[in-house]
Amino acid sequence: MLDHDDEIHPLFSGAPTSTAFKKLRKRIVRQTREAIEAYGMIENREADPDAPRPRWLVCLSGGKDSYTLLAILHELQWRGLLPVDILACNLDQGQPGFPATVLPEFLERMGVPHRIEYQDTYSIVVDKVPEGRTFCALCSRLRRGNLYRIAREEGCSAVVLGHHRDDILETFFMNLFHGGRLATMPPKLVNEEGDLFVYRPLAHVAEVDCEKFAAAMQYPIIPCDLCGSQDGLQRQQVKQILNGWEANSPGRRQVMFRALMNARPSHLLDPKLFDFAGLLRNPDGISENPQEIPTLR
Repeated sequence: MLDHDDEIHPLFSGAPTSTAFKKLRKRIVRQTREAIEAYGMIENREADPDAPRPRWLVCLSGGKDSYTLLAILHELQWRGLLPVDILACNLDQGQPGFPATVLPEFLERMGVPHRIEYQDTYSIVVDKVPEGRTFCALCSRLRRGNLYRIAREEGCSAVVLGHHRDDILETFFMNLFHGGRLATMPPKLVNEEGDLFVYRPLAHVAEVDCEKFAAAMQYPIIPCDLCGSQDGLQRQQVKQILNGWEANSPGRRQVMFRALMNARPSHLLDPKLFDFAGLLRNPDGISENPQEIPTLR
């Protein structure tokens, strides 16, 4: 499908023609389509056929994940499989040394509609976060608020983020280890104000595939020096644990990720999710609603 330049979006110009890359690309496209369909990310317009075509604000940080997201969404749109308009957006947060011209030049060259927004949240984060604490929570909160504002100004119905399978899995374990709850990044949610969707179309895509894809395409990667330069981040610790499990048992990450899509409330301990108090026994020994006992191996 990538043999002829007139068949592809400019974001795929110069793509490798190797069989390995074609398989990689097809896998990412398939997994992205699966997530978009499974979690209902395309708004149903049957109730109002005259409603404007949905517009997505696709957030571009300059990292491997957001480049992969942008390319795959445009590929789906290019092939008529994603009936939405796409506006790429980069929020320049004022980090010292940030290469401010890289993304605008790239997006112009690729012919991608975009908006570059400058907001110096870096100074706020450095001023407010005590020494020795990590910047992530405040930085992401400020970034999210600005992205919601931009989405409203641009008439977008959704803010689209590049979090992948491993981000979701790591967040689950961070909540498990440090937050005392079973929760992670959902692939689809509505913001607190209720006026915007937040989508994560790469929810089923492995981080290593994003890395291979962006490297093969030679996209101009911009590192995050604000939080990435800090030591002792909880996410880094969780990533190391998962890397160790994966090394000892290849495929473990995918098995654990599948578990997030196969929850059994009756076999957990949250009485708000399952009515344990309402369970009744049957003196005759015949249950109308038998509960499966999980098998541990």
